[in-house]
Amino acid sequence: MGLDLAYADLVVVGAGVAGLTAALHAAESGLRVVICNKGDGHRPESASSGEHSTSTYYAQGGVAVVAPDIADDSVDLHLRDTLTAGAHLGDPDISREILADGWAAVSRLLGWGAQFDRDAAGSLTRTREGGHSVRRIIHAGGDATGAQIQQALSAAVADAGTRGDVRVLDDCTVTRIVVVNGRAVGVDYLGGKGPGTVYAPTVLLATGGSGHLFAATTNPSGATADGLALALRAGADVADLEFVQFHPTMLYTPGARGRRTLITEAIRGEGGRLVDVDGMSVTAGVHPLGDLAPRDVVANAVTAAIERTGHPCVYLDVAAIDDFTTRFPTVTAGLRAAGRDPADARIPVVPGAHYQCGGVVTDAYGRTTVPGLLAAGELARTGLHGGNRLASNSLLEGLVMGVRTADTAARDRVDPAGEVRIADRPAAFEQVRVEQVVDRTTLQDAMSRFVGLRRDADGLAHVAAMLDAADPRVLETRRDVEDAALTLAARAVVTAAAARTRSRGCHVRTDEPRTAAGPDAEPSHRFRLVDGELCAVGVEVPALTSVD
Repeated sequence: MGLDLAYADLVVVGAGVAGLTAALHAAESGLRVVICNKGDGHRPESASSGEHSTSTYYAQGGVAVVAPDIADDSVDLHLRDTLTAGAHLGDPDISREILADGWAAVSRLLGWGAQFDRDAAGSLTRTREGGHSVRRIIHAGGDATGAQIQQALSAAVADAGTRGDVRVLDDCTVTRIVVVNGRAVGVDYLGGKGPGTVYAPTVLLATGGSGHLFAATTNPSGATADGLALALRAGADVADLEFVQFHPTMLYTPGARGRRTLITEAIRGEGGRLVDVDGMSVTAGVHPLGDLAPRDVVANAVTAAIERTGHPCVYLDVAAIDDFTTRFPTVTAGLRAAGRDPADARIPVVPGAHYQCGGVVTDAYGRTTVPGLLAAGELARTGLHGGNRLASNSLLEGLVMGVRTADTAARDRVDPAGEVRIADRPAAFEQVRVEQVVDRTTLQDAMSRFVGLRRDADGLAHVAAMLDAADPRVLETRRDVEDAALTLAARAVVTAAAARTRSRGCHVRTDEPRTAAGPDAEPSHRFRLVDGELCAVGVEVPALTSVD
């Protein structure tokens, strides 16, 4: 079977909010765009597996954005909430830029056909979530914001495809970034018809997060750290990978693995209360904002309540919310699918792996440390989230940075056919390679136990030793590629978690629980893959010693 070749001005890896926004804006700027989508259809409703392929689709709460007609809100206030939730590890300058661009990004999304919930007067309705000072979160379909955004963007991409502006490669697993003379010039992939390559002067990674490092997560099955592994192998810097956000309220289902139903934080914004098995408040006396404290605070309060009572979960009491099933239809459907009666006012919940706060280091326009390689969305570490993401800032960041990365690609545009030839590659084309890989179930169980919501040096050393002893595997299938990505990502997360010896944000060290807070506390830790080893960039990293 021959090698499928394509040329473009921009190749986008990923089909969520950041990737599709970038593709659409780039096409509007006159660029030829190819989207590599690991899913089996960029239209969500075409997924044959019954599970939609992007985390965007499953986002429930909404988009946190400052609208110009709201008197009690401002970019300054949104910035303060963002930096506070992020344990003051975020970049205030870049964060301000992203937040200030939010309304323009939402307006562009509305122009592409997205429909948000409005009141009788036609004004956008808003809710409040943890860490926010005011009600600034716009939503769609009650709690189906991500699905509405995904559907609107997918429809716009389909229209662009009929005009020949955008080509979508479905069932396309990218296996490496093609780097020539230190510059990213395309991607290799495994497709339904065999191997292929897309050459382009700009590559955008927008692959989402790494939730399936853990046994239970709110992320769909495609969230296997693909982009993180691709960027590391290409030589890009990563940072803040120790900050894995666990959402406080994932539906508790005994013994369940894989993607679990998210119970949106907006429920607490509308009057829901977290209580333990005895009906006592979970967050009383923990934080001034109570159940609407930042997610790291609430997740740890939930865990503490579970440990205190010995009960396997806590409960979200929704008795005070009128017409719950109408306001939260997505949660209602998830409860019914899990065999639970939505009329029961107490929803059993536990923390679940939710969001990768760190990632591939970029500037304010999506540029990584590798020329020609951009990153956006959950994969990217722009400096917005710091040590813990503020609720509903993720969709906002994807919309803003999707546009910014497209603008970067337009500025850097050259003739890809003239710039890149197969002969320029440093070695012959080899689609299949060998890497060390840990069995996925074994890896997820170890990460959940030792590198989950709480960590210590002994547990981190145990997982590090397991990763060092990983067996070599020939990467022939999508599953192989994903398992290799998860193994490399686990190494990076464990290394970062070991380097930060004090608790901060959603990184909790039980062996050194003192919190490092304030803008002058320990800075971000950067790492880079050099000759197969993760090396600190400007930071001395303590060695991991196994206790076995």
